Amino acid sequence: MSIGRTRGFLYALAKLLGDVQAVRKGTIGRRVGRRVVGRATGRGIGRLFR
Repeated sequence: MSIGRTRGFLYALAKLLGDVQAVRKGTIGRRVGRRVVGRATGRGIGRLFR
């Protein structure tokens, strides 16, 4: 198993645990909203630097 694959697995696990924690705290809407905004921002910046 390579380092990159292990790191990818750990990031996915952290994301899943963050989702579980947000559901328990009742802040899932805020988390989803931030994820959407972050994705849109990343795409916008990616288009700037093409």
